[in-house]
Amino acid sequence: MIEFIPLSNYYEVYLYTSFAIALITLFHAYVLDLNDRKNISYITFIGYSLFILLTLYIGLRPVSGRYFIDMATYARIYEGYAHGGQITLDTDVVFQQFMRFCSGFLPTNLFFLLCAMIYIVPLFIISKRFFKEYWFYAFFMFVVSMSFWTYGVNGIRNGLATSLFLLALAFYNKKGLMIVFFIISCLFHQTIYLPIGAFILTLFFKNSKWYFIGWLLAIPLSIALGGFWENLFASLGFADERFSGYLVGEKDAAFVNSGFRFDFLFYSSFPVLIGAYFIFKKKYNDLIYKQLFNIYLTTNAFWILIIRANFSNRFAYLSWFLMPLVIIYPFIKNNSIKKQHKTIGLVLFFYFLFTYFMHWYFELKE
Repeated sequence: MIEFIPLSNYYEVYLYTSFAIALITLFHAYVLDLNDRKNISYITFIGYSLFILLTLYIGLRPVSGRYFIDMATYARIYEGYAHGGQITLDTDVVFQQFMRFCSGFLPTNLFFLLCAMIYIVPLFIISKRFFKEYWFYAFFMFVVSMSFWTYGVNGIRNGLATSLFLLALAFYNKKGLMIVFFIISCLFHQTIYLPIGAFILTLFFKNSKWYFIGWLLAIPLSIALGGFWENLFASLGFADERFSGYLVGEKDAAFVNSGFRFDFLFYSSFPVLIGAYFIFKKKYNDLIYKQLFNIYLTTNAFWILIIRANFSNRFAYLSWFLMPLVIIYPFIKNNSIKKQHKTIGLVLFFYFLFTYFMHWYFELKE
């Protein structure tokens, strides 16, 4: 385990290392062309280094309930299985079976390393499959997202499920594999029914204009009707009792909200504005990108409707985990962008800066 770094500074080490990489990458974007051999060598080296070191850094962290919150609960359950304990939970049983199986041959610290691999490797794979030699830019966007750290060290099961969903999307042209990973992601965490449902919807309805209008309408509907939507979806019994509990159960102390979250709506609007700009104004006609955009709009609109929910962060994450992909995709794939490399560098840098400033914003609030 990585114990030489004080736990109180664990996140800051990740944050400032990412800051340094963002600055160096921005410098390269200003002095080299995107296709320059030196730039390809740089992003390949820094990409693989970040991928390996970040996986080890997160995976070999010490067990702590104070700094990594739910990690201690996972460790306690895992060690109970290692000593012959039986599965008593009746939700997300496959994940519990996975923990119980691993407890038979993996010590606790290596189990968390395995979880880190399942969490981060799909981000690497989808970046490689979608963007080839430019994969680093997408991968970096994933790992500096505001929610990345939280769902790697705290909401582990949810983070694994969303990464498996992304892994399914990575095999977009291999339908069998895609379906298998969709199923596994649901079995790890049932809230993935929402993005999978959005994916299925986009197979039948493809016009991004209507998804965009629906997203816009969700804002006044949420403001005007208050808690109506939370109670409605809870009464419909979405997924299970726990899912309904996220809507109207006890407050999540880590995400206390006082009503409509305009700050997080602003954050959620980044990929919406970028997608709308490329699809509607620039007539960018990439079918995969349009589908990603439509999935994001659907899942994020759902969150906007239930934005006052007690566990609103968990529903927000069901769209936010797609945000890096929706934002960076057209900047890398659309070669008609003027000063493309500089633009990519700026997008990465400012996207990271939002994560950086939000960290200090929450620090000051505490």
